[in-house]
This record gives sequence, C-alpha cells and structure tokens, in this order.
Amino acid sequence: MERRALLGLALVATAAASTPARASSSGGAAPSADTYFRLPVVTGSIPRPGGRRGVLSVEVGVDVPDAALRTRAQQSAPRLRAAYNTAVQRFATGLRPGAAPNIDQLAADLQAATNATLGRAGARVLLGTVMAL
Repeated sequence: MERRALLGLALVATAAASTPARASSSGGAAPSADTYFRLPVVTGSIPRPGGRRGVLSVEVGVDVPDAALRTRAQQSAPRLRAAYNTAVQRFATGLRPGAAPNIDQLAADLQAATNATLGRAGARVLLGTVMAL
C-alpha cells in the first residue's frame, strides 16, 4: 500500500479520535475514510535569510460529508490543486525570511480557495504536515 495513503488515513483517524466532542457539538460529523480524500503535496517558494530561497510544503486533504458536493469536489480536484497552489504561493511570498508560517492564516486561505472553487461551503480543508525548508 502507498505510504502517503496510509498517512492520510492516519490523519483522519487521529482527527476523529481527538475531536469527538467538538464534532458532536458543532453538528458536523468527524471525518472518515468515506468522506475524506487527499490531494498531492502543494509547495511554494519562500524567502530565506541571506537572500536564498526555500520551500514551503503543505499536505492537504478535503473532508466533504455531503455526497453530491464530494462528487463535485473529486471531479474538481485539478481546479482545487490549482487554487491551493495559488493560495500557498501567495502565502509563502508574504512570509518574512526566517519567520515561522502562521498555520491558522494558511488554513483560512485554503478554506476560502476551497469554497470559491466548489461554489459553496460544505467542504472542510484538513492540513497534514506544513514544512518550511
């Protein structure tokens, strides 16, 4: 089995195990393997101290409980990847050299890109590893 697919399932299992009360109180269900799908790693170029360039690498998955919207999201995967690439590159360009990335802002940017690409809310972006090298 592919190692990255296992990591995606582990992310879903960890999120489901660590937030059962939150999922119940918010009215939404916890992510499952049926509603979650993973996209390829998204990268952006970041400035490094001394004028060099680095890489911001982001693992992204989408949880879509609504079956009709999930089908639309899976069919729109190339458009989602393009929107995520744009959002990550814009975010990476705004980072100061040597500064840690603001993951909450990155997640908000990716969520906005998801909602704009799919045409409505209902899909939730889940971040895996965010690495700045």
